[in-house]
Amino acid sequence: MKKIEAVIKPFKLEDVKEALVEAGIEGMTVSEVKGYGRQQGHTELYRGAEYMVEFIPKIKIEIVVSTDEYAQTVIDIIKENALTGKIGDGKIFVSDITNVIRIRTGEEDEEAL
Repeated sequence: MKKIEAVIKPFKLEDVKEALVEAGIEGMTVSEVKGYGRQQGHTELYRGAEYMVEFIPKIKIEIVVSTDEYAQTVIDIIKENALTGKIGDGKIFVSDITNVIRIRTGEEDEEAL
């Protein structure tokens, strides 16, 4: 099993979600997060005063899949649908998952997904 975590621009969430649903990927967790990478924040103007925004709003998507093939499908979909070609498009992280348990039923691993 693999866990795919993607940090993307907020306005790309709907595109990514729709493409994942079309591909049959049904479950995901979405969080609003803040961070920065190479872009190192930016300055904004508010009521005539300039101020530094150090942490940029982003969306974090977490998806756990049962096979490497599903993982590659999810990765490809996110890469294609979150791309703007500009700095700050985000990152994708892939991890191995050793155990999943559905709390309500006690099902484990693939059955719990």
